[in-house]
Amino acid sequence: MPLSPCEKMLAHREGSIGWITFNQPERHNAVSLAMWQALEVIVDHFERDPEIRVVVVRGAGNKAFVSGADISEFETQRSGEEATRHYNETSQRAMRRLREMGKPTLAMIQGYCIGGGVAVALSCDIRLSADNARFGVPAAKLGLGYEYEGVRKLVDLVGPSFAKEIFFTARQFSAQEAREMGLVNRVVEVDQLQQLVDDYAATIAANAPMTVASIKTIVGEVVKDESLRDLAWCDRVVDACFNSDDYREGRTAFMEKRKPRFQGR
Repeated sequence: MPLSPCEKMLAHREGSIGWITFNQPERHNAVSLAMWQALEVIVDHFERDPEIRVVVVRGAGNKAFVSGADISEFETQRSGEEATRHYNETSQRAMRRLREMGKPTLAMIQGYCIGGGVAVALSCDIRLSADNARFGVPAAKLGLGYEYEGVRKLVDLVGPSFAKEIFFTARQFSAQEAREMGLVNRVVEVDQLQQLVDDYAATIAANAPMTVASIKTIVGEVVKDESLRDLAWCDRVVDACFNSDDYREGRTAFMEKRKPRFQGR
């Protein structure tokens, strides 16, 4: 793929897996404005690549997934009303693009997952964590406001009581606490994380892409307010699965007792 417009965001494909890496380990992968902009570009490219069936998001090194916003930019990028609005709109747009991507996404988390890192992880479909991960949203220690969409994503995942605890205390939570709250799907030892992510990505990539995409669409509608749900769209994606070559391939492979070879059409 073309080089990322920002050297601190890396992107590459391995087979059917697309990898996105926040690449600022000297700052625990804190995210700059340019990195948010690059994330959107990378997601758009991966969305258009027919070879990619699953996307994994990770941080460089072993000390952090993403430790939040790059505080060194606060005076230049988040000090005035206009600059703050531009930063917030850019970061929200990038995370919305990641969240609404038609392909399944996995967050591979180890070390610090703080502030904006939690927001990035919540924008992925599945969160796989090492047992050394630390989670937290320190907004209350910085005097920051959190917009509705970011709060809603957390409430959808862990419920209102845990969401309040995370925001009110602004403390760091262990990986096990995050698992108990439902913030992450799985927790394994650090040296097992890569294998877990590889296995999950390979398993998902081998399944019928249209079926996986349809479930992502329908779950996205389920968590919306009832008045905003597009049930007709849900019906269309289900019908598309039943009318696909992959559905015929799945039936045939089952009868022939072999693994199906899905093409995404």
